[in-house]
Amino acid sequence: MTSEETLLKRYMTYLHVERGLSENTRQAYERDLRQLIIYLKQRGTDVSRCEGNDLFLFLLKLKENGKAPRTIARCNATLRGFFAFLLDEGLRNDNPSTYLVTPKLNQPLPKVLSEGTMDKLLQSEEETVLTLRNLAMLEVIYSSGLRVSELISLRVSDVSLDVGYVRCVGKGSKERIVPLGEPAIRNLERYLDGPRAHLCGKQTSDILFLNSHGRPLTRQGVVHILNKWGKEHHLEQRISPHMFRHSFATHLLDHGADLRSVQEMLGHADIATTQIYTHLTRKRLLDVFQKAHPRADHKIRE
Repeated sequence: MTSEETLLKRYMTYLHVERGLSENTRQAYERDLRQLIIYLKQRGTDVSRCEGNDLFLFLLKLKENGKAPRTIARCNATLRGFFAFLLDEGLRNDNPSTYLVTPKLNQPLPKVLSEGTMDKLLQSEEETVLTLRNLAMLEVIYSSGLRVSELISLRVSDVSLDVGYVRCVGKGSKERIVPLGEPAIRNLERYLDGPRAHLCGKQTSDILFLNSHGRPLTRQGVVHILNKWGKEHHLEQRISPHMFRHSFATHLLDHGADLRSVQEMLGHADIATTQIYTHLTRKRLLDVFQKAHPRADHKIRE
């Protein structure tokens, strides 16, 4: 194993054990660093001897190769974290990433479903096993704002219907408790009262939401269910699990929830991540004003 492979392995262990980063995040960081190692080798240097200019040219090469600003920004963060680690561990005497500049990102506003559309989606005249499962699942996503990865990992024991909350494990293996609304509780009770046992059959599983074969739903399975559900409810746009999460946060803020509480329910480590929803709420208010106010024919500064 090369010295760079050893350093990379040590850093990945640090990210997993001490930082508690998810596997997907660690894999992205590792890909970035392996690209850097190859690039530095072409320049006749390595991570123990490279300078700030080497890192700057590496990021510039990513840009020239058509990488998106978001990808370059993530790679910048990868370099900063890695070289800070090397400095803290005494493996370098300096941090060559100190003066790297992160490109500006034009962050798109998340796509949100209106409250009317959500009401339409959360209704069905059918009472089949799969329909009752789908309604319970959609109510849980909208009521709690869970990520799809958190949703498919839920166990029956994670849900407390008498108190009205769901416990989930989010990014970085951080546990959080999120309240459930009455419609979500009612639909979960109906699902647990028979349909889930029917799906489970003779198998033994504590996973809450099961597919038609009695196995845990996958991310792709949930996406497929939502696409089909949207078509059956005559929606023109495709819907995704994350749109339910975005709608959860936006509708809370629309009705006066404070940002810190929404941050906690979403499981965001940084409140700056949650603030995107305040921009969305502000834009919605401006749109309403522009359409409804008799003297709103001028351009409003955002």
